[in-house]
Amino acid sequence: MTVHWKLVIDATDPHRQAAFWAAALDYTLEDHSTLISGLLKAGAITPDLLTEVDGRQAWLSLAAVRHPDDPHDPVSDTGLGRRVLFQRVPEPKQGKNRLHLDLHPGPDARAATVTRLEALGATTLREVAEPGGSWTVMQDPEGNEFCVH
Repeated sequence: MTVHWKLVIDATDPHRQAAFWAAALDYTLEDHSTLISGLLKAGAITPDLLTEVDGRQAWLSLAAVRHPDDPHDPVSDTGLGRRVLFQRVPEPKQGKNRLHLDLHPGPDARAATVTRLEALGATTLREVAEPGGSWTVMQDPEGNEFCVH
């Protein structure tokens, strides 16, 4: 039996991270405002758990992106397939990632992709050229490393 999973990334600003990665991956930024509204009306949550993002209610400590072609729950807008969840933590990133994303736009599109990601707030750390291939090592706005192949 296969196991459903999502990637969870710690963040000091989950909404900024989700916006960056939604744009970087061309994923859909999840909108949980309908779910939140229903939970507030039912008294199941309190306003201190919330914030406002782009004029809508959102979770203070969580934000997520999902693949636009994968199924999702229409009420909560939660992705049921490929999904990345960003959760607020109090401390900033320290040290090197033990896990990272590799983006594969293709060798002919790598330079344009790196430029687009830099415009979104990523920074280039270094270019790697080895007998097995070449790629660009980058950091997202909170310093998490990822590679563009």
